[in-house]
Amino acid sequence: MSKKFDMGNYVDMMALLLDLQLRDEDRDGVMANFETIKAIAQLVNEFPLPEHIEASPVFEP
Repeated sequence: MSKKFDMGNYVDMMALLLDLQLRDEDRDGVMANFETIKAIAQLVNEFPLPEHIEASPVFEP
């Protein structure tokens, strides 16, 4: 059984955990930013990689 991720609950709980005073008028903007981040992350996660690609344990530019 898969549960749907509740973005509003996540934002509220993280604000509480981080002791942030998130005003109601700012909450919508935070939610919009998380929706944008979610869409970008989905694109990255769905990008197909060839089977021969291996993850590097260390990033070296």
